[in-house]
Amino acid sequence: MSSGTVHKGRGAVSAPDGRFARQTIEAEPGEERVQSAPETVLRAMRAERIIATNDSPDVPFNRSINPYQGCEHGCIYCYARPSHSYLDLSPGIDFETRIFYKPDAATRLLDAWEKPGYEVEPITLGANTDPYQPAEKKTRVTRELIELFDRHEHPVSIITKGTLIERDIDLLERLAAKQLCSVAVSLPTMDDQLKRIMEPRVSSAKSRLRTIRRLVDAGIPTHALIAPIIPAINDKEIESLIGAAADAGAAGASYIFLRLPHELKSIFSDWLREHFPDRAAHVLSLVREASGGKDYDHRYGLRQTGRGAYADMLAARFRTACRKRGLIAGEYQRELDRTRFIKPGAQQLGLGF
Repeated sequence: MSSGTVHKGRGAVSAPDGRFARQTIEAEPGEERVQSAPETVLRAMRAERIIATNDSPDVPFNRSINPYQGCEHGCIYCYARPSHSYLDLSPGIDFETRIFYKPDAATRLLDAWEKPGYEVEPITLGANTDPYQPAEKKTRVTRELIELFDRHEHPVSIITKGTLIERDIDLLERLAAKQLCSVAVSLPTMDDQLKRIMEPRVSSAKSRLRTIRRLVDAGIPTHALIAPIIPAINDKEIESLIGAAADAGAAGASYIFLRLPHELKSIFSDWLREHFPDRAAHVLSLVREASGGKDYDHRYGLRQTGRGAYADMLAARFRTACRKRGLIAGEYQRELDRTRFIKPGAQQLGLGF
């Protein structure tokens, strides 16, 4: 089902059924534009296990934790949107209004660490949905996890666009002093008007740059993630974004080309036609050009940066801008110390009782 409705403070303008939907409901003619603005519904989701693994060579981590499923930030480009299909919910408006949190995340993490043979690898928070989205103010799931990383001296990396991360600088500062923490802050546009429709419930670029500065001043290795780069939408901002990140103190920068897996293609296309009808076809044409004629090329080594003349031009501009501003271009996570981990229970055993 597609609602075709623009709601203030929401990104998606449609609510397509997920690809696993058991029941499809069609709107009556004229019904689409009279819906009331959907409110956020926050629900608990029990987790059997909390650490996810991947073998992708495109990302600098192989373990991650997502404290939330769905994200109220409402970023129209979010590649995690299709995950709501597994809940028989729409990857469109449901993804940003039906938010699930994992109250037992800290317990499940301790369970994983207590298993015999556990091998320490850095764990990333925020690989799919933002660990510092608005719900975190209430649930504090991310805070509880970081308290465990601090207590057990386990390496952790964070990807976020939420300025709420400043709340946890006390813990991150201690972790960083032991080479146990790094942060990547997402920064796709400096244009406030574009931000309002593209990532409606995220803080402004100015606020995120201030967050970068505060993290850097606390000694926390911080990187800017210029993501995603969207053809004919924010690609003209590459140099200004890198310059702003450098001025804020970021040590490096990385970028990711727009990805449109599964239902995200139609959700993003609907958004384009609503907000940029004059260039929607051109944007999608450039996306296909950088994806070998496809809407999305999921193959490793290509899905993050694209290929072809247009993609090569973006990569060259990015490298040049980073070089001019003295930023490290590339992976957005630091090498962290894996030798300090204190296994749960080890503190008590060490007392000799």
